[in-house]
Amino acid sequence: MNAEQSSQWFRDRFEAISTEVAKTIVGQTDVVEGVLMGLAANGHILLEGMPGLGKTLLVRTLADAVSLDSGRIQFTPDLMPADVTGTNILSQSESGERRFEFRRGPVFTNILLADEINRATPKTQSSLLEAMQERFVTAGGTRHQLDEPFMVMATQNPIEQEGTYPLPEAQLDRFFLKLIVPYPSRSELATIVTQTTGVDERLVQSVATKEEVLNMRHVVREVTVAQNVLDFALSIVLGTQPSSTAGRYLRYGASPRGAQAIVTAAKIFALLDNRYNVAKEDVVKAAKPALRHRIGLSFEAEADGKTHDTVLDDVIASVERADRDPISV
Repeated sequence: MNAEQSSQWFRDRFEAISTEVAKTIVGQTDVVEGVLMGLAANGHILLEGMPGLGKTLLVRTLADAVSLDSGRIQFTPDLMPADVTGTNILSQSESGERRFEFRRGPVFTNILLADEINRATPKTQSSLLEAMQERFVTAGGTRHQLDEPFMVMATQNPIEQEGTYPLPEAQLDRFFLKLIVPYPSRSELATIVTQTTGVDERLVQSVATKEEVLNMRHVVREVTVAQNVLDFALSIVLGTQPSSTAGRYLRYGASPRGAQAIVTAAKIFALLDNRYNVAKEDVVKAAKPALRHRIGLSFEAEADGKTHDTVLDDVIASVERADRDPISV
């Protein structure tokens, strides 16, 4: 396929999956789009929102729509790392021979829901790091490869709630995007209640295969980024560093993974807009979900009522001003 055909094929697959997921997920259009972007970009997604907003249902529905296996781990304070990755157990054969055998944990699936991940201790949270980054699990000195595609969708409650532990920065950086799950509107809430308390059951059909998901990732990588657009994206990432003009509000800025995430997300936005090249508008649209979990706010930011998104708005506005009039800025 040429570039135009690849772009059309990607958009058709993306829209078909979105439409199928929308059969059971009411509203949450941006969240569904972001989750599908993670699947198409080979990235993990962090969802933040109150309990009961359909995050578990979203994982199951997505897996059904793309013919993938799914799993779920409920993170609790007493959850151990072996409960996530698996462990070696002593087994005995019919001949009486004893040997250690690796019993796979729930991480061995295609789409994993790590539910309320910030309710577990940092030690257990970090057990996902190797799987998320390297796509394998090491147990007893042996590496066990995870199946592809593999994506973690982790949910966390707002940190102000009791019994939660902040995610380590190293783990936050492994998430491709952080999406905020909003509370449904009145009309959406009415639709949810009607669908879930009635007799009609909406069945999700498979509209894509594992091979097509992997091919979607290949199409994303082929999208071109002009040098001036890349420079624009890098300026936003560099603008999140403490040495930048917004530095007084920042303890630390986005890592190089942040630059990778913002460019990859911008490529997907370009494809969805029927373009095979990235525009600066795509970069701006990708900036907050790609970077909001990769920056740390200072005490001054909290005192001034700043949030991660408002600080990023300031950074983006500053970069856009410099881009329009580089001499006067």
